[in-house]
Formats: sequence, C-alpha cells, structure tokens
Amino acid sequence: MTRKLRSWLLAGCLAVTGAVPAAAARDPVTIRVSAAASLADAFQRLGRDFEAANWQVRVQCNFAGSQELAQQIRQGAPADVFAAADDRPMRAVLANQPSVGVRIFAHNRLALVVAPAARQRIRSLSDLAKPGTRLVLADKAVPAGAYVRQMLDKAAKSPAYGSTFAAHVLANVVSFETNVRLVLTKVALGEADAGIVYVSDTVGPAGRNVTALPVPGAFNVTAAYQIAVLPGSPHPQEAQAFVTYVLSPAGQAHLQRAGFLPAVVIRSPIRPVSPPPGGTR
Repeated sequence: MTRKLRSWLLAGCLAVTGAVPAAAARDPVTIRVSAAASLADAFQRLGRDFEAANWQVRVQCNFAGSQELAQQIRQGAPADVFAAADDRPMRAVLANQPSVGVRIFAHNRLALVVAPAARQRIRSLSDLAKPGTRLVLADKAVPAGAYVRQMLDKAAKSPAYGSTFAAHVLANVVSFETNVRLVLTKVALGEADAGIVYVSDTVGPAGRNVTALPVPGAFNVTAAYQIAVLPGSPHPQEAQAFVTYVLSPAGQAHLQRAGFLPAVVIRSPIRPVSPPPGGTR
C-alpha cells in the first residue's frame, strides 16, 4: 500500500508541476522545441523557468513559421516538441500518427501595426485599402497569413468596407513574409507602412517601435495554438514534462503576460489529430 501511495503521489506531482523525476534523468538531456515565431518571447522565458525547476533538462528552442517547422520536421530535423500557431502544420506533421495527443495551449488575436512615419495616414483597418499604402503580410501558407485572409474576407462582407476591400488591401502588399515576426520587423524598420500581426507580437520589446491598432472584433480571428510531443522523441518523459509545464498555471501565466489568451479548457481530454482530407496540406 505504501509503495502504491508513493507512486500515486509522484504521478500527481508530475501532472501538476511538469517536473521530471531525478531518478529518470541522471544525466543532463536536451529537449528540442520547434515553436511558432510568435512564441519566441514567451517560450524563452518559459524555458528558463522550466530548466530552473528541472536542472537535469535543457530546452533548446527553434523558432520559425509553423509551416517552415512542419517541413523541417517532416524532412527529419530533430524535434521533441512541436508548438504551432494553427492546426494545419500540426496535421501535416502527424498525418500518419493519428493517435498522438495534441493540446490547445493558448489563443491569440490579430492586430494592426503601423510604422512611425505612417501614423498620421493609417489610423484604422480601413486605411489599409488606400492607394499607395505599403503593406506587409505573412504569406498565406503561414498561419498568421491565413488568419489575415479570413479577417479580410469578413470585412469585405460588411457594407462599411465593401466587397472590394480585400482586393484593394492585397494590392497594396509589397512583400509576403515567411513568419509573423518578419512582418513586425519590416514595419518597425520603416520598410512598410503597416502590417498585420498577432496581439502578442505588439507586447514587449518587439512591439515598442510600432503603433498597435485594434482589428474590429467583428472581423478579428482567434488563433488556436497547439502543442504535442512528437513520435520518436528520444526524451519523451522530459518532453511531456515540458508540455505539462506549458499547460500549468505557471506556464499559462507566462503566456498571458506575453499577450496570449489562455487555453479555454486547460484540463480537457487529449484529443487525437486526424489526417486532413486528401492527405497533408
């Protein structure tokens, strides 16, 4: 009975804190976390706190567009954990592994960012359709780019914006970027008048050199971030401990301070990812 009780208490501790039992990791190990570029600030801080609580584990993060990371993983790049800003890259990675559990760990919303020199000309979403506006967006293959197009389609259905709004906005795009942080950087450097990023991108140092404007709630889109331990991880226990920490109150607090919205139901049952119709996309 005592042995069973001790095992049960240890399992409970792991579920709550995301800690790795010392006996299971006598030698330091490194877990590789491939995470969406918009998670860079939050995951760097979160990773440091996780390492402080788990001295035998090191967290090595690789940040890029979710679609880029998915391609890297499918081509054999080492990764223990994948954190994506959309379900499409996750489904592409796990198309042949439908039993792998995936958790939604955060949400995000879109925001308009304006360069210092364009603050007088661009004061709302409608101004993006003005002729001569230099706009930069994430490519449509990037989750942020896909969300932007959903937003533009919603706005185009509103009489206040008109059916040609989306077309006029897209005609002003001077470059499509491979991740949302590149959009923010180009606007901050004045290489474009405006861009559309996530609300979290406007929080902290990265957003200090731009003016952030809200996207009307009726047209905004909620991004759902997903995370999973990848099949074949050489350190599945440590990787799962990291995921548990991301979902814990401490991990969620890091994300919310970085401008993310919380997971709606943190302790919802793990759901499997099904392959997309017709294969990966």
